[in-house]
Amino acid sequence: MIDRYTLPEMGRIWDFQNKFDIWREIEVLACEAQAELGAIGITAEEAQWIRDHAAADAARIAEIEKTTNHDVIAFTTNMAENIDADVPAGQEKPSRWVHFGMTSSDLGDTALSYQIAQALDIIIEDTRKLGETCKRRALELKDVLCVGRTHGIHAEPMTFGMKFGSWAWALHRCLVRLQQAREVAAVGAISGAVGTYSSIDPFVERYVCNKLGLTPDPLSTQVLARDRHAQVACALATCASTLESIAMQVRLLQQSDVIEAEEPFTKGQKGSSAMPHKRNPITAERVCGMARIVKANAQVALDDVALWYERDISHSSAERIALADSFIALDYMYSKMQWMLDGLQVYPDKMAHNLWRTRGLIFSSKVLLALVEAGMTREDAYVVVQRNAMQVWEDIQNAVDGPTFQERVLADEQVQALLDAGALTREGVDALFDPQAFLTRVDGVFDHLEALTFA
Repeated sequence: MIDRYTLPEMGRIWDFQNKFDIWREIEVLACEAQAELGAIGITAEEAQWIRDHAAADAARIAEIEKTTNHDVIAFTTNMAENIDADVPAGQEKPSRWVHFGMTSSDLGDTALSYQIAQALDIIIEDTRKLGETCKRRALELKDVLCVGRTHGIHAEPMTFGMKFGSWAWALHRCLVRLQQAREVAAVGAISGAVGTYSSIDPFVERYVCNKLGLTPDPLSTQVLARDRHAQVACALATCASTLESIAMQVRLLQQSDVIEAEEPFTKGQKGSSAMPHKRNPITAERVCGMARIVKANAQVALDDVALWYERDISHSSAERIALADSFIALDYMYSKMQWMLDGLQVYPDKMAHNLWRTRGLIFSSKVLLALVEAGMTREDAYVVVQRNAMQVWEDIQNAVDGPTFQERVLADEQVQALLDAGALTREGVDALFDPQAFLTRVDGVFDHLEALTFA
């Protein structure tokens, strides 16, 4: 078997030699299944000889392929060279049983499914690890106040831990999609030219798939249907989009005018060849850029679904690039995000400073609801709140050191009338401008997060 290929480095999975080693194992297993079945002339001794002598060399296969212009034939030719090299003169060549009753896609597609399953195991573990990191940091930062932003504009107070928490939940959804995609993709097919098993018993397919940890496809038409691969590529693209979303948040938080958090800046690192003061979010930007590759490759996989009749090879050349590139790129993106989020530097004092930069405008929703409770219609209350808020907004934009939003609200004639009537109290109004008033129910959010598992 090929246990040494369980969870290797991602690049090794997609190496040509690894692919040919998997092909070799499939062919050997098929011979062993044929010997056990006893439907053709291969003996157990011949099957053992094939296992002991089978070998595939990527360089030699490439050399043969220059003549054959067919990779599978080049591979089986190289297999035969190795299997028959030490066969005594006059003895029948055991290599004649290799690829017996099979077609190229039986070999290539089953091996590709094995590669995809192993590659997904790495991505699944990447996702678990990063999700657990986000959960841990969310709980660490659950009480750190910051301003929430919608459309890039200050909205209401929240906690910085909620940002990490939302990332943890997004990664958990990625994990579920990846697990589903693995189940769909971990299938094999050894069913012959158009999937009718015309020259090979279905037992061989079951035997090989069982040994490789795959499920036999219930109906393959020479190829495994590419909707399976499209689901994998779309799951990878969704992961990439999720990492891109997180990385973009880091980029925004690291802006000089915000600087509530920033990615690690290591000793000796340089930010700019011209400006020594620069600490740029280069890792986050790299992740955002690489996400474009993985997302674009999902379209390639979707286009590969439609093939002529029972099979053509329009998908083959494209997926050899797109699948490997997507897996390798995404694995790299996860490694950089793990480093970045585990070491993300956060600045609570700057968060507190930014919370008050709009002079209390972030409390407008609380004031609106208080005026409604005091007897105003919602429409009238909205006019009062917005009128005072816009005056503060103009002061901020014009760098005028004017009254705060709270001061303007208290000075408003309609609010004064409610105070005089006892519908509002000064203490009640003051309480509206406490950021903790927005967080009285946020513990429930973190209770849900604590229960989140990435098992």
